[in-house]
Order: sequence, then structure tokens, then C-alpha cells
Amino acid sequence: MKIQRQFNDIILLIKDARYKAFKAVNTHLIDLYWEIGCYISNRTVTEGWGKSTVQELAAFIARQEPDLKGFSDKNLWRMKQFYETYKDTPKLSPLVREISWTHNLIILSKTQSAEEREYYLHLCFAEKFTKRELERQINASLYERTMIGNQKLSALLREFPAQTENVFKETYVLDFLNLPEPHFEADLQKQLISQMKKFIIELGKDFLFMDDEFRLQVGNKDFTADLLFYHRGLQCLVAFELKTIEFEPEHLGKINFYLEALDRDVKKPHENPSIGILLCKTKNEEVVEYALSRSLSPTLISQYTTVLPDKKLLRAKLNEFYELYSNSENEE
Repeated sequence: MKIQRQFNDIILLIKDARYKAFKAVNTHLIDLYWEIGCYISNRTVTEGWGKSTVQELAAFIARQEPDLKGFSDKNLWRMKQFYETYKDTPKLSPLVREISWTHNLIILSKTQSAEEREYYLHLCFAEKFTKRELERQINASLYERTMIGNQKLSALLREFPAQTENVFKETYVLDFLNLPEPHFEADLQKQLISQMKKFIIELGKDFLFMDDEFRLQVGNKDFTADLLFYHRGLQCLVAFELKTIEFEPEHLGKINFYLEALDRDVKKPHENPSIGILLCKTKNEEVVEYALSRSLSPTLISQYTTVLPDKKLLRAKLNEFYELYSNSENEE
């Protein structure tokens, strides 16, 4: 009804005003914490303030303004750390004001490098993560997995018309599926569909789920792609082929066939070529390298795990990539 649509317009106006009000309050709050952190940081240098002085400050605030919350000695010290962490990175200053203080504290306490902090700040702002979602992604080593995934992009994916960096991962963490060991491909597919919201968070919110067992007809024969997505940023179809065993070179022929069928019969003229992801239980890196060396399709071979990965192991692996990259640049 027309009147109902008009009423809904009012609801949208209210929600928009609430969001703008919340955003304005949050920005002012972060500005306040920044200024307090700056003040305390400067006093530690010029006046020798330490944690005991900050404890006295917290007690003084509590006596003078008993209704004020959030100014404990621990929080005041975090404001100092917050300021000192970002004072020399002006490009991140707008970002820290776009997310809540709670989200800032999570990133500040759980990350170890400026690059990692920058990654999660951008992601948190773009994906609008809840507190729980942000914690889960950091605990699941999303940054390390994404950076390693960037290193493993095939030559064809690197030459893709749209930017593919930071989109795909070498390992996908599916700890939310509660799958038994061993399990079959049908079990994996069924659980991914039933937990699609969590799977989308793991993939990235630019992924849009289209269908499972997506039907492709070629030469009067029917074929089915396990899972089909559309990626808004890359503007292309993304087909997932699920394997609950170790990657084998012959798996590549199947996903390449599906990509050809998608590009010929499903892809729209304005869209980019389709991308395939072979999601396997495990993979041998040398076998993968050989298999992809002559592949003519933009395909990524990833593995999945049903438990949280070892963050220390992933960080060590990422550092190896950085060292190799640094050495290759020096040689040039």
C-alpha cells in the first residue's frame, strides 16, 4: 500500500538520524580519548608520570565526577597506548574514529604490527564487524591467512581485471561447522549451507551466495558446481568445488571445465571471467605449484580446517614470505 511505503520512509529517516547521531557521539568520544592519551603521554615525558600517577588521576576523576564511567586507571593507560600507537600514522587517524572504542581496544591488544592493525582497521570499518566477529577473525588469524593467500595467487589471478589481493585465503577456517572426523563432501556442503551466514563472514561480505549444486548443461549432459557465489567487488562468479581429501591434479580439470561453462553460458557481458576455488582438506605445495603452472583458468587451490589455526605457525610462515620477497628485491 502507498501509505505503508510512506510510513516506511519515516522509519528509514529515523534510523538514518540515529546512525548519524551514534557516529557523531563515537567520533567525539574517540577524540576525547585521543586528547587524554596525548596529555598523559606528554606528562610521562615532561613530568615523569607513571602508572601510580594515573591511578591517582583515576581516583580523582571518580571523586570529582562519580557519574562518569570508563575512566579507570587501566582505561586511562589504554588511552595513552592508543595515542602513542597511532600518533605517527596520520592516515589511520580517520579510521580509528569510524569504529567504536571497544573495537579499537580489541585491535590494539590482539595485533602485533602496524600492518596488521591497519588491515583490521580497514576491514572492521568496511565489513561493519560486531565485537564478536572481529575477535573471531583475529583469533582465526585472518590477517596472516589473507597475506599468505596473496602470495599464493596464480599468475592468472594476479592479472585479473579487478584487484584480487586480500580477497582469497590459502586456508579457510570452518570451526563453526562441528564436522566429525572423518566426514564426506556431502556433509561439508550441507553444513556450509546451513551455516551460510558464518561462512560469508569467513569469506568476506562482498560474497553473495547464489546456489548449491548449481546446474550446468553442456552437450545435453548435466553437471553441478558444488557452491556458486558472486563477488560484488570483483564483479564475477566464484565457483567452489569441495574436496574432503588431499588435492590431486585431476581435480583441476573439473573446476576448469565448470569455469568455462560459467563464462560461456552464465556470465553476463559486463562481468569479469569466473574464478574457481578448490577447497581441499589438505594440499601439497609442490603438487599445487606444478598443477597450476600451466593452468589456463583463474583458480585458487585452498585448504580448510575445522579448528582454529596455530597463529604462531602462520606468523612464522608469513615472515618467511616477507624475507623471500625482501631478498628477491635486493638481488634485483
